[in-house]
Amino acid sequence: MKNQYGDYILQKASEVLAIPSPTGYTAKAAEFVKKEFEALGVKVTQTVKGGLILDFGGEDDKNGILLEAHMDTLGGMVCEITGTGRLKVTPLGGMEPNNAETENVTVVTKFDGEYEGTCQLANASVHVNGEYRDTKRKWDAMEIVLDEKVKTAEDVKKLGIAIGDIICFDPRTRITKQGYIKSRFLDDKLSVAILMGYAKYLKDENKKPARRTYGHITVYEEVGHGGAGSMPEGVTEAISVDMGCVGNGLDCDETMVSICAKDSGGPYSYDVVKGLIEAAKKADAKYAVDVYPHYGSDVEATLSAGYDVKHGLIGAGVYASHGYERSHREGAENTLKLIAEYIG
Repeated sequence: MKNQYGDYILQKASEVLAIPSPTGYTAKAAEFVKKEFEALGVKVTQTVKGGLILDFGGEDDKNGILLEAHMDTLGGMVCEITGTGRLKVTPLGGMEPNNAETENVTVVTKFDGEYEGTCQLANASVHVNGEYRDTKRKWDAMEIVLDEKVKTAEDVKKLGIAIGDIICFDPRTRITKQGYIKSRFLDDKLSVAILMGYAKYLKDENKKPARRTYGHITVYEEVGHGGAGSMPEGVTEAISVDMGCVGNGLDCDETMVSICAKDSGGPYSYDVVKGLIEAAKKADAKYAVDVYPHYGSDVEATLSAGYDVKHGLIGAGVYASHGYERSHREGAENTLKLIAEYIG
């Protein structure tokens, strides 16, 4: 495969990233992703939970493969409206307060529109708060400052803001001249775009996978049960296409596809890991094999749900996971090359 899909993948990633989709609030993103895959000739059905099952076609119905990626992201929810008109946050997924500080947000109400604001440390003015530097960043110490003229809890409630409303954090997506993509929530919208690249490759080349190939774009990965259902009949292998980790003690960088041998849930299938390495070599895809110390994936939820399948995990290298993340065009291209070669 020629390196001709990298720009397409980054563009599609940018488009998906522009649609807020914290866990539990994914319908708009799902609508967009569904239309994109259908335009590429992929049959798409929506699950009751709100995820998308993709049918890429293929020959071997008895040895099917499922590619799992997720479009839900980290985010927040209003858990308290203070007497000063500020909002307290409970995180959706593993959102870290020290990463969320000073980030612009949109508060999505259930019935009364959207409101802008900023996530700040309470009493955030350095010239006023003598404890600013020493205050531990935890959610109890943070608040949403609304860009509205509100002074009391009653002022906020009059806007229609209520407990349980969703808080979406600005992704701040940027693609650099050097081919890097920087954004919140590359985990895992970059992989959703990589699967779009796979669909485009099949369409452009008029190819059919050697194995019956499905995708599952899940919507609850960040809280642990995204891949726990909706397994197509005939699937014997499931591979999570998620972010590859970049950090101390790991070999992967943002230009590579990472093949995970083990994470916090234990080892991945030996046969699958070995097969992925062989396919990466054959495809001339730049890759690394790593062990992730603090990681769980959709495919582990699939196994925990009782499905009898082999499992694997791959993804483009992503630095600063769950923060302001960074990957590269080449990482996306190498991941796509591996997928195409491995499936055949």
